Amino acid sequence: MSWFYHLGKILTGILYRSWYKLIYIGAENQPRDGGYILCCNHRTNLDPILIAQKLDRQLHFMAKEELFQNRFVGFILRKLGAFPVSRGKGDTGAMDFAAETVRSGKVLAMFPEGTRSKDGTLLRPKSGAALIASRTGADVLPAAIYFTGKLRFRSRIVIRYGKVIPNGELAVREHSPSDIKAASRRIMDEIAALLEENG
Repeated sequence: MSWFYHLGKILTGILYRSWYKLIYIGAENQPRDGGYILCCNHRTNLDPILIAQKLDRQLHFMAKEELFQNRFVGFILRKLGAFPVSRGKGDTGAMDFAAETVRSGKVLAMFPEGTRSKDGTLLRPKSGAALIASRTGADVLPAAIYFTGKLRFRSRIVIRYGKVIPNGELAVREHSPSDIKAASRRIMDEIAALLEENG
């Protein structure tokens, strides 16, 4: 974990804990070594910060390329572990970089829905997380962010980390669309189960 990321994590942790009521459950499920993929539902722009707080290792995640057009913002984002992706264009370069991130033993955070859900209803998953799992042999750690209504001062936000999904259980072959679709559904089902625990 870089000092810049560590500092940012501390400062944002203080800020968001003072503004929201954050509840973390299941942090003990996180793998302690080796590369893996963390998959979470997507509610707000704060999600990468929220899920990172209780993880012992630095997260690396995709962010839309438009955010990197400002050099200063792009510099900050890269220091915080983000890398650009061109959404909706089949950005193979970003996928290759993501896969190499996992192969090198790092933690890759992904939001399978691909975009934010305004009302919390889970959207249909994209194939990226399952595809990278198939290419790297990495396990998947499901996570879920839950809150009701719009975020306000002292809103209650619950972040749950589930049990690791071993790569073998995903049973996905890289060039099998049906396998990738089934694996994507399995990941989203695990996220859905975590959300239901708040119901």
